[in-house]
Amino acid sequence: MEASTALRRIAFLLERSQAATYRVKAFRTAADAVTAMEDGELANRVARGSLESVRGIGPRTAEVIRESMTGATPRYLERLEKEALEPLTQGGESLLATLRGDCHTHSDWSDGGSPIAEMGRAAAELGHEWTVLTDHSPRLTVANGLSPERLRRQLDVVAELNEQWAPFRLLTGIECDILSDGSLDQEPELLERLDVVVVSVHSKLRMGAAEMTKRLLAAVRDPHADVLGHCTGRLVGGRTRPQSEFDADEVFAACAEAGTAVEINCRPERLDPPRPLLRRAVAAGVLFSVDTDAHAPGQLDWQIYGCARAEECGVPADRVITSWTAVRLLEWTRGKTAG
Repeated sequence: MEASTALRRIAFLLERSQAATYRVKAFRTAADAVTAMEDGELANRVARGSLESVRGIGPRTAEVIRESMTGATPRYLERLEKEALEPLTQGGESLLATLRGDCHTHSDWSDGGSPIAEMGRAAAELGHEWTVLTDHSPRLTVANGLSPERLRRQLDVVAELNEQWAPFRLLTGIECDILSDGSLDQEPELLERLDVVVVSVHSKLRMGAAEMTKRLLAAVRDPHADVLGHCTGRLVGGRTRPQSEFDADEVFAACAEAGTAVEINCRPERLDPPRPLLRRAVAAGVLFSVDTDAHAPGQLDWQIYGCARAEECGVPADRVITSWTAVRLLEWTRGKTAG
């Protein structure tokens, strides 16, 4: 295993296990430093014992590099791989086996931590057939939301990557902010061009139930909306936040009528919607999208969290859009917009 590969694999496994960001960053930074070296430089530095003098390489990452250079699997990586054999949660395996993609991921173009190419490669390595890139929309400035001009540039980048990646496909998308009046935070012309549009509330989460219901109804009925993201906005881990109040039955009925899928958000600190609402969404007959909302490569492996909750709450596998082929998904999203 090449040193840079070992370092990136360690970073992936740390992200998967929800390790502190600074620990992950140390290994990704070291991997970048190794990749930037000229031919023969790494071996020379190992021989001279000068690895730690390279910016971005510390004692722990230098140890991984030296062990990689001997042809052995680094001991730290071996330990992490052994720990990764333990399931992240109980249940969900049957549904997970049917999934082909992920409709909600972020890159460093907005508030993600890794480049688009790295996110796409990680998704392909996990066995995904497709993944949707859904960076944030303009008004979410705290998350470096994409202006129309930046989003147009991103579409060109994705097109270039897809020329290299077949048969894996990175689909274009956005996590579009639902504004206070229920309108969507991006130019309609651009939303028309995207493969998948996830709509989510990120502001005024504590508005009254009647107002929030009206807001969500307008959003899920918008012909550009494909998936309602983390519908309650709650946070259950670390910095907690109560769920938004709205008429769930009315909103889910509107989703079923409009053909807007309800996201089962897999982030451990979200796990949204809560089980009681998830069961009500099942009863309403909606479609579902099991999404990681990943902001780093290792988080792309979190779909099992959503799958376990989906199975527990009786979500029918045939109503999960992330189990569809890319062709079927695009026929669905384009048909909704045209309709």
